[in-house]
Amino acid sequence: MISQTFAAILWMSGAIVSFSSMAVAGRAISFELDTFEIMMYRSFVGFAIVLVVASATGHLADVTKRHLGTHAIRNLSHFAGQNLWFYALTVIPLAQVFALEFTSPLWAIALSAIVLGERITRTRGIAALIGFIGILIVARPSPDSLNVGQLAAALAAIGFAGSAVFTRKLTRSETITCILFYLTLMQAVFGIIAAGYDGDVALPSAQSVPWLVLIAVAGLVAHFCLTTALKLAPATVVMPIDFIRLPLIAVIGMLLYAEALDPWVFLGAAVIFGANYLNIRAEMPRNSK
Repeated sequence: MISQTFAAILWMSGAIVSFSSMAVAGRAISFELDTFEIMMYRSFVGFAIVLVVASATGHLADVTKRHLGTHAIRNLSHFAGQNLWFYALTVIPLAQVFALEFTSPLWAIALSAIVLGERITRTRGIAALIGFIGILIVARPSPDSLNVGQLAAALAAIGFAGSAVFTRKLTRSETITCILFYLTLMQAVFGIIAAGYDGDVALPSAQSVPWLVLIAVAGLVAHFCLTTALKLAPATVVMPIDFIRLPLIAVIGMLLYAEALDPWVFLGAAVIFGANYLNIRAEMPRNSK
């Protein structure tokens, strides 16, 4: 139904605000903790929140042992993407991180066809191409300007696309509580292994704890919103909505970190919005049938 598409847009708005908050918090504590430690502590806090909320609302029974393999693939994909994303935040401008991350819908379109059996329509393909052109306008990559931060952000996009596609697959049979439970539990385990492999795990300072809590809460809210949106609409529709984060984070970068407001960012954003609008407009009649 058309209302489902609008509802998905509203849920994604919550995800956009949450992901942007995570970027600011992640940069704030990156000078004290490495990305694995950030993910580990974030997952600890997140797991505790999920347990408390699920118990209080009577949804703890929603957690099942079905599809543990799919949960593992989904969370490995997200864990890799999230670590690369946190690293990229520390070495390149925020707008560039988000711009490169927005190649995720292109990968989601391809992965959705393979994993979910969703059809790649002509309009979806054109929208993805236009969106990619917009991203190139923003990032303007060249052999001289390419660096490890850009590579990390690009690879993070692949991880996020895989996470989104497998999330949609899980929503066919699992509740959001179940998905968030395994998100925080599995990524806490991954974080312990990755952060502790060298036997040196830093403890967060009192100043960093509020930022870690913000990352954990924003991460849960973002995934709740994203999972709900993916339950309402296909990944190829939901993911392009996330493009709105680009101009938002560009302004945040300017205000908080004195990062230059490049006019190419807004030109690229306009192109990306056009692709987003084309994709959603084409999908709405389909959902109304």
